[in-house]
Amino acid sequence: MADSDLSALSAAALRRKTLGTFLREARAHVQPQDWGLPLGSRRRTPGLRREEVAQLCAISVTWYTWIEQGRDVSISPTVCARLAKTLKLSSAQRRYLFELAECADPEADAAQLKPLPQGLSDCVDHIAAPAYILDRSWNVLARNAALLELFAGWPDNSNKPNLLRYIFLDPAARHLVVDWERRAQRVVAEFRADVGAHVDEPEVRAVVAELQEQSAVFAQWWGRQMVTEREGGLREFQHSHYGERSYQQFTFRLAVRSDCKLVMLLPNS
Repeated sequence: MADSDLSALSAAALRRKTLGTFLREARAHVQPQDWGLPLGSRRRTPGLRREEVAQLCAISVTWYTWIEQGRDVSISPTVCARLAKTLKLSSAQRRYLFELAECADPEADAAQLKPLPQGLSDCVDHIAAPAYILDRSWNVLARNAALLELFAGWPDNSNKPNLLRYIFLDPAARHLVVDWERRAQRVVAEFRADVGAHVDEPEVRAVVAELQEQSAVFAQWWGRQMVTEREGGLREFQHSHYGERSYQQFTFRLAVRSDCKLVMLLPNS
């Protein structure tokens, strides 16, 4: 077995062990009476027993025991959701559980529909460099004055401010973005990687369908199934007033909305 395979195996084993420890600790903090279960007189440890967790989650005791023991068993999103409910996990603990189990939370999308926290737009406004916030569909949720200056009034002059629509449907993008074709091709691959398992969401499907219909370039590259990470790096623009401008792009996921990202363009000195 190659060293890389051994490393992957060790990482997977550590993750399963961490998951088992987390579940044991979590059930120790749930009282039987919280679920209408009798206290009994033979409990040696606090919290729920494995048998009780398994019963409440409608899974077998053996399988649940294997999970706590860190054995190599897969856990479905449905079972993870039942465990989160039974163990009365907080939202942060629930996210941690799903991450350790390596499966998507079926309720995560609903949580992302909440508006951005009050004051976040003000934070973006106070960033000196061009900055903006995108949601999963790459709609612009916030932007600052420096971005408006760089993009000649976009996104404020758009009825549906979306970065993909700007790049592929607004003629101004071809003049502003240096080497537009190469950059636009990479953007399609970045967007596909970004939406991932959420490609069937109505909002994402609507954006893709519109662009496929209205942009032959987007339709061509979207059909090639290219995927790449949304990385930072050099971004060059040909501004109509200031001439050539060069930036380093940095992208950060928002802790308050994991489907959103803050993008900053720091001027090259």
